[in-house]
Parts: sequence; structure tokens; C-alpha cells
Amino acid sequence: MLADRAMYWISRPVVKTYTGTMLKMNVKKHVEMPDGPKIIAANHPTTTDPFFVAAMVHQQTFILINELLFQVPILGEYLRRSGHIPVAAGKGQQAIDTALEHLAAGHNVMIFPEGALSPFAGSFHRARTGVARLAVESGAPVIPVGISLSWDRIRTIRSTVQGRVEYGRWYLTGPYHMTVGAQMKFHGDVEDHEYIHRVADTVMRRIGRLAGESSSRMRPGVEQLRPVYNDLT
Repeated sequence: MLADRAMYWISRPVVKTYTGTMLKMNVKKHVEMPDGPKIIAANHPTTTDPFFVAAMVHQQTFILINELLFQVPILGEYLRRSGHIPVAAGKGQQAIDTALEHLAAGHNVMIFPEGALSPFAGSFHRARTGVARLAVESGAPVIPVGISLSWDRIRTIRSTVQGRVEYGRWYLTGPYHMTVGAQMKFHGDVEDHEYIHRVADTVMRRIGRLAGESSSRMRPGVEQLRPVYNDLT
């Protein structure tokens, strides 16, 4: 854990310098984030979102990230050394258990409820249940974050990871707007699957509204994220 903290504090100034010089960051917080462990949940337009959202948080945060990124040279080593949480296909509960351990220890956890990159140029996937399970089992508050950016500045990069062709969306320059909402708390039976799905949907709807707020602050003429929740009526 000391190594995790060291890598975090070493890398944080680098990320902050990048976001401060290469991006036009615009962050609005409805309220300040509460003290103590919390679950930061955001929409996921690009591969670079975990780093940019983490730069906005003033405390170390452990991020649930697709396991394939841990196989990318240099980036994967950084993710492992920083203590981030790999999410492998078929092993979602293992990642949730690790995140719960962090929350129990008083740490922050970040999750992207869609479980994949958002549909290109607008809307969202329906939330998976991980964010709900974390919130109900831990009792920690969910901090919803809505991201909006300029879609025409996204660069799609093709790479081969473990013999599979993968495509990442990298956002290197341009406006990047975030709106941070008030905390959401949930209580109930984690084995009540219908309730857990409702919680996940509630969180994703709030994220969608916040993304709409972020979009409304974008300057005129910039392509904006449409606050539409894909596959959810």
C-alpha cells in the first residue's frame, strides 16, 4: 500500500500539469465532496477519463479499470503500481470485493457504471450493477460526475493486446467539462436484484443529467454530449 501511495503522489503532479495545460478543464461542484470513503461514478466517453476525473479529486482514488489496459506496456505497469483494480471478464465480483476492501479501509473508489466506453458522440449505455452493489454493501455515498467534451477531438487508437485488436479513445486536447453532483446514499438488500438494478439506473440517470449540465456550459459551436440514456426507458 505504501508503494501505491508513492506512485500516486509521484504521478499526480504530472497529470495535473497535463490537464492544466493541454485541456480546457471546467469543473462545477454542486457541493464539496464529503470526507471519508466514497464511490465516484462517471460516464465514460474516452479511455482517458479515469486520469482526468482523478485529477479533480484531491485524495487518492482506486479506479476499477478494464483488465486489458493492465496488459498495455508502460501503462499497465503504472496501473499495477498505483494499486488500481483490474476488471476481468467473468471476474466482476472479484473486482467488486477488492473495491469493497478499499472502501472499508477508508479509501475512495472510482467506477464507470456503463462498464464500457459510452456510445460515440452521445448517449449512454445502461448502467451495470457494480456501482449499486458497492453503494449498498459498503454504505458509502456515491458521488455522480457528468462529463462533456468535444467529440471531434477524440483520437481513436488501434492496438493489439494479448492477440486481440482493441480500440481506445484518447482525448489529448480541448474542452473537458465535469459537473459533480451531491452525494447519493442507498440502503437495502444487495441480494434483491430488482432493487439493485433500480439503484444502478438511478445513479446513471443522475450522471446523465449532470453530463447535460456540463454540455450546456460548453462554448457555442462545440459538439456536445446529448444527455440521452441509451437502452433505458
